[in-house]
Amino acid sequence: MNDPDKKFKRYTVTSALPYANGPIHIGHLAGVYIPADIYVRYLRSRGLDVVFIGGSDEHGVPITIKARELGVGPQEIVDKYHSMIKKSFEEFGISFDIYSRTSNQIHHETASEFFKKLYDQGEFIKKTSLQYYDEETRHFLSDRYITGTCPRCGYEKAYGDQCESCGTSLSPAELINPKSALSGNVPVQKETKHWYLPLDRYQDWLRKWIVDGHKDDWKPNVYGQCKSWLDHGLQPRAVTRDLDWGVAVPLPEAEGKVLYVWFDAPIGYISATREWAAEHDKNWETYWKDPETKLVHFIGKDNIVFHCIMFPAMMKQEGSYILPENVPAFEFMTLENDKISTSMNWAVWLHEYLEDFQDKQDVLRYVLTANAPEAKDSDFTWKDFQARNNNELLAILGNFVNRTLVLTQKYFDGKVPERKAEWDSQRELDVIEEIATFPNRIGKSLDNLRFREALTEMMNLARLGNKYLTDSEPWKLIKTNEERVQTILNISLHICANLAILSEPFLPFTAEKLTGMLNLPKMHWDDAGNTELLKPGHQLNKPSYLFEKIDDEVIQAQVQKLQDTKKQNKADESGINPVKEQVNFDDFTKIDIRVGTIVEAEKVPKTKKLLKLKIDTGVDQRTVVSGIAEHYTPEDIIGQKACFVVNLAPIKLRGIESQGMILMAEDAEGKLCFVQPSEAFENGSTVK
Repeated sequence: MNDPDKKFKRYTVTSALPYANGPIHIGHLAGVYIPADIYVRYLRSRGLDVVFIGGSDEHGVPITIKARELGVGPQEIVDKYHSMIKKSFEEFGISFDIYSRTSNQIHHETASEFFKKLYDQGEFIKKTSLQYYDEETRHFLSDRYITGTCPRCGYEKAYGDQCESCGTSLSPAELINPKSALSGNVPVQKETKHWYLPLDRYQDWLRKWIVDGHKDDWKPNVYGQCKSWLDHGLQPRAVTRDLDWGVAVPLPEAEGKVLYVWFDAPIGYISATREWAAEHDKNWETYWKDPETKLVHFIGKDNIVFHCIMFPAMMKQEGSYILPENVPAFEFMTLENDKISTSMNWAVWLHEYLEDFQDKQDVLRYVLTANAPEAKDSDFTWKDFQARNNNELLAILGNFVNRTLVLTQKYFDGKVPERKAEWDSQRELDVIEEIATFPNRIGKSLDNLRFREALTEMMNLARLGNKYLTDSEPWKLIKTNEERVQTILNISLHICANLAILSEPFLPFTAEKLTGMLNLPKMHWDDAGNTELLKPGHQLNKPSYLFEKIDDEVIQAQVQKLQDTKKQNKADESGINPVKEQVNFDDFTKIDIRVGTIVEAEKVPKTKKLLKLKIDTGVDQRTVVSGIAEHYTPEDIIGQKACFVVNLAPIKLRGIESQGMILMAEDAEGKLCFVQPSEAFENGSTVK
């Protein structure tokens, strides 16, 4: 078959390291991990030497923000999400050779060594600059620790490095009304010292390498973004940060500073390869330093500048590393016509999908590949998911395989019938000739990183089989021409065998199941394209369905989940608390709420929030301790009517027995007010 990469002996394929501060969603899968996995599985099927590197990015501000929000340490956050992400990838069939993490000791060592070599070579420049500082928390504020109004679109919750509303890259100084994400205070500017990679010095060779060397083979969005950066002129970029979480800067004068995550994270590919090589008795350097190795980075478009300009600049100046041959970056995927947002929970999470759709990993792989955002943003909808499963996977691929195997079981006891050459009409000859073209057709698309096109070609082989079987009508011929039926099913079974090979990069679980039903050993790409894979008399295993119909009720449940999320988001934006879980009517009727009057009130000593109230309930006078002292003084509320729960079990608060509870309304800002009858009701009146 066509092989554009004859000069390469091996492949190093990396996929962007996801932040270990949350789960994986379909946008990650469609834009990075599924195409990377398809490509790697294809290379392996061709018998090529390839290492597929993945891992969790466990440093950086998003991790520390998440930890601060939850009141735990960063290590607890990364341990939780690294395990979740790794498990989800394994169950979904992303076939990493290693899935590592940047908190590993080998990564800290590798990143420190890399920095130190560049430092010793005099590559960095040291600068003192003003940076935002939170005087209350005593922290220098990295970009993500600063929020404010975007100067481009007016979004009021933009970060110091990017506006998530309009997507514009920003610097903290550009934000209008900047605030600390730690305390909410207005930060001050304070001097701090950092080390910078002088990208402006590398401008000329970067332009030559990218513009002259990769104009024709890099994706237009990748090339275009890189050229735009180069045209605007590169500037020195800080490689250190004032943080207490990350890889410590290996210099005596840099106490309290860590490597900036953009510098640290891509080195994670190298440290993970070192870890893998040590476990498999390999030389890691051949995968990163041998010119006969092809390096390919799979990333999302928000990582283009880091992988195409900054990381290559680091490797080039270090002096011993190869540079990436290609950096396929996909666009973004939206969900039901809205931007995927992790903070708003507007996403289809992989771990939840695996729970809700057990044994349907390949359905999601297929849908996200068929609708991949290769050249422009694409949209995922549950209706399209259902349609592609029912109308394509089930009706075309699954239907053809099932009919072929069931008919073989029925007519020939599950044994591969002999193909009779004398029954080869022009139709058979055309089909056999076309089968031979599919490995090269699919392979050429994958070599050129056109995954949607490759998937379409694979499905075209199933369409060829479906049409051939339907047009030949063996179920009608079996009574009059059994030898003709033998030929038809022999060719149909060979289409199934070819599908088992050629579908594996896209649908690994399905390919394994089909290979098992055909009772064949695992085959490789070079085995495909012929009709001699199954010997006459070969015993097939019992057929079963490759796919099953997905009903409307299943899809509606997923749509409803998203609608509930949208309602909750609207409630959160308005500050309204979500509705609590339902209670039975009988439970509600047990609560005795009465109108009462506050006849006495005093502050509870040594507390900020508590007032001791004496209440005339119309039935009796009793003591109620209430946490309203920050909203009302005793003088303000004596004589006030309010509503009280009078049958609440007594509880002691600061040594005082409280015999009820006052009902209060609370707004989005936490302000409280009494719940009172609109008219003058007597004490003891019931509230129903």
